[in-house]
Amino acid sequence: MATLKQAFINNCTKFMMFYKEGLDIPEVVASIRIENVVASATLNQRIDLNAVVKGYPGVEYRPEQFPGLVFRLKRPKTATLIFNSGKMVCTGAKSEKESKRAVMKVIRELKKSGIIIIGKPELKIQNIVASANLSGLIDLERSAYSLGRTMYEPEQFPGLIYRMDEPKVVILLFASGKLVCTGAKKEEDVYEAVTKLHKTLEEEDLIYYE
Repeated sequence: MATLKQAFINNCTKFMMFYKEGLDIPEVVASIRIENVVASATLNQRIDLNAVVKGYPGVEYRPEQFPGLVFRLKRPKTATLIFNSGKMVCTGAKSEKESKRAVMKVIRELKKSGIIIIGKPELKIQNIVASANLSGLIDLERSAYSLGRTMYEPEQFPGLIYRMDEPKVVILLFASGKLVCTGAKKEEDVYEAVTKLHKTLEEEDLIYYE
């Protein structure tokens, strides 16, 4: 019980951090969790991947199958793809801050192994994937008509796909009240999008709380 209570408090705290003035708050606060942050980084120099392998035998590098080297970290638990061109892609982070920390840690490890890195990396968040639970049952058939910009073919897939214009994200919505949000570039976009959709569902009587 204490764990659930703490999770609720943490979620509310994050919500208030990203809360935008003028944004209507739903009756029930949704449970939102960042599942994966994908970030890219450019070092603006070429990297000798064979030299990286010599310094860190535990990395994954099979150039005959894939041109990138996989550098895994335990803390934060992430996987970073490194290419000869100096481009990097980090996946697995649970926040923007964590993804940046992971990239900088990988660069420090490269330097330790003797790889010369000139300058600071140009880092950019490419995609944030989050899950949420709206704690209610959703009428997907009516939602498909009311929301607009949706795709709902229950005979092929049980979820409704909703493309939101502002913020620009794609939300996969299920009748159980659970959803997956993808396409966000900032964490605050996730919280804004989920809250905005949740409020619309309430206003249109498309969500029912048991």
